[in-house]
Amino acid sequence: MDSIAPPAPVAFIGLGVMGAAMAANLAKAGFALTVASRTRAKATALEAGGARWAGSAAEAARGAASVGICVPDTADVEAVLFGPEGVARGVAPGTVVVDFSTISATAAAGFAARLAAESGAVLLDSPVSGGPQGARDGTLTCMVGGDAAAFARAEPVFRAVGKTLTHLGPAGSGQVCKSANQLVVAATMLAVAEALALGAKAGLDGNAMRAALLGGSARSFVMENHAARMLAGSFAPGFRAELMRKDLRLSAGAMRDHGVFAPATGLAASVLEAVVGSGRGGLDSAAVGDLVRELSGLPPARPAS
Repeated sequence: MDSIAPPAPVAFIGLGVMGAAMAANLAKAGFALTVASRTRAKATALEAGGARWAGSAAEAARGAASVGICVPDTADVEAVLFGPEGVARGVAPGTVVVDFSTISATAAAGFAARLAAESGAVLLDSPVSGGPQGARDGTLTCMVGGDAAAFARAEPVFRAVGKTLTHLGPAGSGQVCKSANQLVVAATMLAVAEALALGAKAGLDGNAMRAALLGGSARSFVMENHAARMLAGSFAPGFRAELMRKDLRLSAGAMRDHGVFAPATGLAASVLEAVVGSGRGGLDSAAVGDLVRELSGLPPARPAS
C-alpha cells in the first residue's frame, strides 16, 4: 500500500498540551487535518488554521488514512477506540491508527488485536518523549510497537511530529520502551534532587554545584533542565507530577509482568506517590526536588532576585 504522505487526510484525537502541538505540526506538514477532543475550545487555533472539527472519534476517523490519538491513560484510549462513538465505529480497513499516549503495554497489545478484528485497521503504539517543547518543535522521540509495514507506510506522519523514530517490535513494544524511559528519567530526577539537597545542607552554592556536575559524567538532560527548575523553585508544569506517577505505576507493572528485579522502579514510584500525596500533583514532576528539600529540613528554593 502507498505511503501516507501529505496531503492525505489524517485525524487527531486528544488536544491537550502534547496533542494540540502534534496536530498543529501535522497541519503544518501539509496533511488535511480533522480533529476531535472532549472540549472544542481546545481546537480553536487549529480550526482557524484550516482543520476540520469532528464531533466524535468515529466521525474523525471516517475517511482518514491515519488517525492519531493522545489522551491521558489506558481507559481513555480504550474509550476513544471502542466507545459508542469510538474510532472502531468509523475507521476503514487498512487505516493506520497511532496511539501516542502512554498506557499499559499489555493493554496496547490487546487493543491492537481487538481493533484489527473489529475494523481491519492497524494500531501502532507510539508513546513519545521530549515533552511539550519537543511536541511544539516536532522533535519528539517516538517509540513504536506494532506492524512494521504499517509503520513504514505512516513514516511521513511520524516525521511530522518526531525526530527520532524507532520501531521496537510487535504491539506493546513501544510502551515497554516508554516505561524504561520514564524509569530512567524519574530515578535520575530523584538522584539529582538528593544531590542538590546534600549540597545545600553542606553550604555549597547550588548553581555552582550544578555547573560542576554538568562538566563531568553526571551530565544529563535531567541535570541540565530539571535541576535548574529545582534550584529556582520553578515548578509550573511542563509534565505534571501526577502524570509521572501514572507512568511509574505502568513501569512497575511492566517490571512485574516480565519478572525484573526492579528496586529503582519501586523507589522512584514510591517517591512520586509521595510527591502527589503531598499536594504537588499539579506541579511539574521536578517538584520531587521540593519534597526532598522539605524532608531534608531545607526551606523551599526561591528564584534568584
